Amino acid sequence: MSREIALLVNPAAGRGRAARAADPVADGLRAAGLAVREIRAPDPAAALRMLRSEVRGGVGAVVAVGGDGTVSLALQAVAGTGVPLGIVAIGSGNDFARSVGLPVGDLDAAIPVIAAGRTRTLDLGRAEDRWFGTVIASGFDSRVNERANAMSWPRGRMRYNRAVVAELPALKPIPYELELDGRTLEVEAMLVAVGNGTSYGGGMKICPDADLTDGMFQITVVGACGRFELLRVLPRAYSGRHVDHPAVTTYTASVVALSAPKVTAWADGERIAPLPLTATTVPGALRLLAPVLPAPRENVITSQDAAR
Repeated sequence: MSREIALLVNPAAGRGRAARAADPVADGLRAAGLAVREIRAPDPAAALRMLRSEVRGGVGAVVAVGGDGTVSLALQAVAGTGVPLGIVAIGSGNDFARSVGLPVGDLDAAIPVIAAGRTRTLDLGRAEDRWFGTVIASGFDSRVNERANAMSWPRGRMRYNRAVVAELPALKPIPYELELDGRTLEVEAMLVAVGNGTSYGGGMKICPDADLTDGMFQITVVGACGRFELLRVLPRAYSGRHVDHPAVTTYTASVVALSAPKVTAWADGERIAPLPLTATTVPGALRLLAPVLPAPRENVITSQDAAR
């Protein structure tokens, strides 16, 4: 990897923690011998244009400082190019970083991983014209995601939990048509999740057996059930034990077509499009700057607490 880094900072990520972390991260990378060019733009579209320009210009790596939304933006620029992605996970959810064993909320652990320049090759998903790294949410979970993204408080898992409770009164089964590698299924379901990675919502392992190196999605279908039963199922997803519930069925496929009325798909915390849509796995689409032996650490921050 060349020693030039494009540093993408989302000032809003983690309620401002990413903005406070930007200078300590840049200083740490420079101290490790890297040339850092910081990218801050007035909106995501401008940031993406700047990132793509850096990638075309031969930058050695793109480093995203923020959460899943910041990572998602960076993926749109680096996927399929061979330019490595580094992550300083300091957002609210950080599900992609968790899925790949990167440090979470710990600047002092993240900086050496990036500086070392070691990479792993991982699969990504492609839906419509967007790349994604974690999970497509569709149904009850995408409505929860939309509500959670509109909330300013609380952070992480608790924000997702509050959004779940707020969406329960409107709960009802949704008629889905799924096509899994050409096999068609019609189901009544509360949600259908398509996992390249394992989790969403700040650690909810909705697709616990998803593997970012096998060229396949794990698809989790939570079938028709009442609100009290759904409240029994969803908390188990934080450990992945929900898949043992009789209302839950899982599948694997490399191409997934989803169709359902009045459902919008979300992935990596970002809105993709209303259904129908088709998602495809793209093996080896991402080079990720990652430790040889992942050792995630959470909620540490340090580097003088991101310069206070």
